[in-house]
Amino acid sequence: MKKTIYILTFMSALLLATTSCEGFLNITPDGQAKRDELLNTQQGIEDAMYGVYSQLRTQSLYGQELHFSTLEILSHTLWCNGSDGVKAMGEYDWTHSSVKGIFESAWTAMYKNISNVNSVLNAPLVKDATVYPYTVYRGEALGLRAFMHFDLVRLFAQQYTVNPKANGIPYATEFSLNTPAFESLEKNYEHILADLHEAELLLADEDNHENEGNYMLDRQIHFNLRAVQATLSRVYLTMGDMENAAYYALAVINDGKYTLKGKTEVVNDLAGVLSKKETIFGVYYAGFYTNVNAKLQQMTSYYSLDLREDFMSLYEKDATGSDYRTMAYFSESGTGSGTKYRLSKFTDIYEHNNNSANRPADLILGINMIRIPEMYYIAAEALLESDYNRALELYNTVRVHRGLEALAHKELTVELINDERYKEMIGEGQTYFNMKRQNLPIVSYDGKTTYEPVNGIYAIPVPDIEKENRN
Repeated sequence: MKKTIYILTFMSALLLATTSCEGFLNITPDGQAKRDELLNTQQGIEDAMYGVYSQLRTQSLYGQELHFSTLEILSHTLWCNGSDGVKAMGEYDWTHSSVKGIFESAWTAMYKNISNVNSVLNAPLVKDATVYPYTVYRGEALGLRAFMHFDLVRLFAQQYTVNPKANGIPYATEFSLNTPAFESLEKNYEHILADLHEAELLLADEDNHENEGNYMLDRQIHFNLRAVQATLSRVYLTMGDMENAAYYALAVINDGKYTLKGKTEVVNDLAGVLSKKETIFGVYYAGFYTNVNAKLQQMTSYYSLDLREDFMSLYEKDATGSDYRTMAYFSESGTGSGTKYRLSKFTDIYEHNNNSANRPADLILGINMIRIPEMYYIAAEALLESDYNRALELYNTVRVHRGLEALAHKELTVELINDERYKEMIGEGQTYFNMKRQNLPIVSYDGKTTYEPVNGIYAIPVPDIEKENRN
């Protein structure tokens, strides 16, 4: 009963928060007054935070483009024959109107949401928070601000290890429609780390308050302490700081709050819902099925996305045992010569079978943003040179939990870790970032073309609209 009441309350708050956040973007005296009034109470702050979370699920952000669509096209994991926009994206034609439009929308939507989270951070009750629950609100907001800036940096700036003093992006810390001045990549990372480390301190005791009120239920859909630590592991790995990358990845693993599911639990565990065991952070989204079904499950010409032609060969590589992911992540559609594999990893089976009324009540609909297997891969890579045996143990742990036998008679390498990471996280928008981090060539979806880093495949330009707004 408590859970049912919470869900109804959450939905009401989410609706209110979405409306309120739209009001935040109206920088007028009237809009300013309404914003200040909203953020002058605990309930108003919570509503505003729900609004920030709801904006993450838009199609321009993680509801589509920065999850299973654009980022997977860039890595040539997914493709659409006949689509000029997909062809241009896969050829890294940053001047194509469709490509420019997608990145412009992502840039604009992200900075608008960063501005929204800054309005919370600068609210009097949150700005200098030292007591619960305001420490939790501030910790979540700081973590989200860093998380969003980090993904913008990974998209629109050079790889840190190539040139830390290269041009970065604006790091916004105030509520405003205008982004601040651009700064160096090095300075971007200083700000990201500062926000994350402060968030870690503020959220250190969140477990002591779990289930104290509606806001503290279902911490998976909040940017919780482990989400902060997991993001720190991503950031440090991207910076080439292997010691700290391993430290934070292991902190999440050893904490035991989120654990690897067994091989028989893999099927449907991510099918439009957050994994109960593995999801460290996810975004609640009841409408995710609509986006996923149209793009991934259906086979609409010039629109739906197909898997790369050789994807299954990777699952067969070094596959001693039975990889349960092949049953969980893919399905076959069509008949005869028209039969194709679909990436059904995210397809809500209850919606797909018109049986949503029978979906278990304890499942949270939404987008899996950070999962525990990634922490094993980060730790394995980060420890590969300093503690090979521990790295091998971490790598094998995920393999065994997916139905494969432990690696034997072969030395563990970064390439093997990359293979497992790819198989596990296919469709989740992380492969392109991983390739960029390691400056790897990208082989086209049909295996006919290899795109080298020198060809500008990792040099997405800052959208023209940002430059125009500064003239």
